[in-house]
Amino acid sequence: MARKTPEFSASSMADIAFLLLIFFLVTTTMDVTTGINRILPPPPDPTVKPPDIKDRNIMNILVSRSDRLMVNGKGMELSSLKDEVKGFMIPHFPDDENFPETKLVEIELLGATHRSRGIISLKNDRGTSYDMYIQIQDELAQAFTELRNEFSQRKFGKNYADLPEDKAKAVSKAIPVPVSEAEPEDVGGK
Repeated sequence: MARKTPEFSASSMADIAFLLLIFFLVTTTMDVTTGINRILPPPPDPTVKPPDIKDRNIMNILVSRSDRLMVNGKGMELSSLKDEVKGFMIPHFPDDENFPETKLVEIELLGATHRSRGIISLKNDRGTSYDMYIQIQDELAQAFTELRNEFSQRKFGKNYADLPEDKAKAVSKAIPVPVSEAEPEDVGGK
């Protein structure tokens, strides 16, 4: 006599899978702090002529489609970019023709402070890799973070991130992040 094979009921398996799916969706958290932290300026008024900016006040950063980095027309390694930006953006006294102009501004909690008029102009080729773009943004962010930390240490004896809101705003006014990013285009280069 042949033995009967017991049957396996899979009717409740779909219910269990659905409950597990709901459980993981409810208990999983998503990291929402990724991305590039930038506050975009409002769109320019088309009736207002943009101000003329002296060449000495602009650091031109260009990235080719093959991810080659050029700063003011000269090739540069990515590892040197942060220090180059910091050196460019530090106010020099008196106004040194080799560096951006400075402006004496009155800032609450800091008083009269010299602020650089330097602008970082970033332009990428359409073929620039996303990885290179993020690495450059990271180097720029590190440069300005270090500038703010150094300034904050001199003025308040603390890092920028550890300052109360009013002092952090004052440091932000003294060390702004003037990065101008042009629309990507075919800039050439290999």
